[in-house]
Amino acid sequence: MAAERLLQQAREVTPAELRALCARVSSLLREAADGPDALDGLRRLFLVVSATKYPRTLEPPLPEQLWASLGTAHPEPLRLLCAAVLRELPPAGPARDPQDAWQLSLEASVLLAQGDRRGQVDALGRHVFSLLGGRHPEGPGLRRLLPVVCRASSLAPRCLKKDQTDLLSKRLADWLRYASVQQGAAVSSGGFFTPRARQPGPVTELDGVVATEFFTVLSTGQRFTDDQWLNVQAFSMLRAWLLLCGPGAPDADDRSELEGSTLSVLSASGSLRTPRERLRETAFEYCRRLLEQSGRCALRKADVELQKACLAEALLVLDVLCAQDSSFLYRSLSCLKGLQARLCGDPAWVRTLLPLAHFLLSHGDAAALDAGAVCQHLLQWVPAELYHSPLLAFELLRFCRDHARLLGAPLALNFPSLLKLLAWNSPPLTAEFAALLPVLVDANTAPEMLQALLDLPCLAAALDLQLRSQPTVSERPLWDTSLKVPGCLDAFRDPQLHGLFQHLLRTRAGGRPQRLSPLFQPLQPMARCPRVVQCTQAVPVLLQAFFSAVMPLANGTLARELAQLLLERSDSLFQVPHYPAAVHRVLGQQLLALCRVQPPLVAELEKDLLCFLGGRGALLPCVVWAVGEFLSVSWTRRCTAELISRFFEALEALLFEVTQARPPAASWCPPELVTALMTALAKLASRSQDLIPRVSLSLSKMRSLALSGVAGMEEAAIGSRATELLQLLKMPGAAQLVLTPSPQAAHLRYHRDTNTALPLALHTVRRLLDREAGLVPG
Repeated sequence: MAAERLLQQAREVTPAELRALCARVSSLLREAADGPDALDGLRRLFLVVSATKYPRTLEPPLPEQLWASLGTAHPEPLRLLCAAVLRELPPAGPARDPQDAWQLSLEASVLLAQGDRRGQVDALGRHVFSLLGGRHPEGPGLRRLLPVVCRASSLAPRCLKKDQTDLLSKRLADWLRYASVQQGAAVSSGGFFTPRARQPGPVTELDGVVATEFFTVLSTGQRFTDDQWLNVQAFSMLRAWLLLCGPGAPDADDRSELEGSTLSVLSASGSLRTPRERLRETAFEYCRRLLEQSGRCALRKADVELQKACLAEALLVLDVLCAQDSSFLYRSLSCLKGLQARLCGDPAWVRTLLPLAHFLLSHGDAAALDAGAVCQHLLQWVPAELYHSPLLAFELLRFCRDHARLLGAPLALNFPSLLKLLAWNSPPLTAEFAALLPVLVDANTAPEMLQALLDLPCLAAALDLQLRSQPTVSERPLWDTSLKVPGCLDAFRDPQLHGLFQHLLRTRAGGRPQRLSPLFQPLQPMARCPRVVQCTQAVPVLLQAFFSAVMPLANGTLARELAQLLLERSDSLFQVPHYPAAVHRVLGQQLLALCRVQPPLVAELEKDLLCFLGGRGALLPCVVWAVGEFLSVSWTRRCTAELISRFFEALEALLFEVTQARPPAASWCPPELVTALMTALAKLASRSQDLIPRVSLSLSKMRSLALSGVAGMEEAAIGSRATELLQLLKMPGAAQLVLTPSPQAAHLRYHRDTNTALPLALHTVRRLLDREAGLVPG
């Protein structure tokens, strides 16, 4: 709360107050830059300029003073604060010649944060390269420059010169391979209380054994030397630098021609290697040593996390090396041989499976490596058991998005397992899963996926109960402990409901579909669980993404199956507040979209639609509109007079029920349903003109009922629509033209052509229906 209060106060600082603060800080920098008041003023200024999204303007000469304060004449805390303030300002300040590496790194952080608007990053990159390529590139100053190299190179590729990149590649190879294997010496002045430090010993491995090979980021010690810090930083920038430098090596075919020759022997020995080839060779040896070190039993828990991070980075570097030079691929097989079994067998190392799977998918075919086992483990077992890890869930979904083309059919078959990640972490993963849906949907899995999306809140409740029913473990995810659900836990353990819960918690698609409605009542106490509520908010978004992906695949069979599911599931949803209404809005839109894609659906689903019209489903207005719009011989040859009569009688009975029954019967009937019913009856009568007298009688009653104000309906809109339809049905030919236009009316040419334009026909009909024109008797 205190932090929020400070931020709010900083956002409310007026321009006049900011000018006063700038004047005070400027005065302090001129008079007593080394004092505590100057540091306090800079901290206040940084809070003000960083608290708002829009940039603040500082009064001169303060920006110039901040740039000048980055020099070596000021203490380090003040220089850091000046750089922090400058990073929050628009680009300003002249190009400077830094006096040392520390000042250069501060100015670089400012320029890289502000962007290369003045072309200064290019000059900065050249200057950094010149310092790193000096005769003695060692010491603590250069450690501050290495993080600037890749960022400056990516923003300003022109600063990459071949001689400088070759020299830096050579330096990186030396730092990676020839760092000291002795620990750094402790700083001591001697004396009784500070005795002289003992001679530094060798670095050790994570398990405490003395290191017998070269130093890596996984080597441990009490103190590090400068070259060891350069080794760590060189590895941190290695992958980005390899990608920046590009392959630059002969192809495999060219290498095969050199095999057995004197030139090949010299090249293999390193005499003729270019700096880039030497760096790649050193990087490969470095990564191979990291893979060996990652298998050691670390003494500290923090070192275990370091092992995981370094192993993941080493696999990504190996992927880049194998992509640039295929000879490394076959040399990597011995390193990766036992890695797969070790990682799959230890759940604590599951995140490192993602870069391993990436490597196998990218190079498995070339090296005859099978990535199927690792991918199946990631797609099926990991989401089913570790869905409660938010970071792992995000990384796994992003992995699926990036490798969807390579994963292929197994990805779609494992969508029930991936849905567990979404059910437990729905707010942050909704956008990721919506982007992945087009890859998961095909003609075979679409109906099952629609059912699974509609049951997503039930899945979230079942996952919560699954964790609650497990034995106590040391690291179990948190849930809402205030929610007491003993009845739900009993239902979860009930043998009669065991099959339904197992189907809900399945990991693969396929099998016989089951109705999960018997679980709704036992799970009802979980409806107010925050995780379930969050899932209900994500379902409409996912349904929109699902239908956007499935519409291009919706042929006759699939469209009919999806439409049947929409009708069936519209009244079979988990009862969470506001959830059914939000889902009904989406389902109604998509039912009409399916009918537009496949207009014969209305005739093919005769029994389902007639049964639905006999109830009081939430999709009634959409179903009525679809019947009136698409039950026409223009769309399907199956539309006969008998079929029109059957639908007409059902709609007529429904209109009579909602308007002529007792007033409580009309309380559930919205006005749009009444107008949709009247319009649909008029459309059907225009296609079977024997029904026009019955429709005219119904419309006359509706007009009288609307004028009488019965049941609290919107009289004006309903009476106006009934009058329009009555007048139109007096001329059957005009009614058929307006209410049943040809399918060509959907094309733009039909509206733009002056001879066949629909507006012209409507204008003519309006004149025919106008009593004042005198063309219609009576």
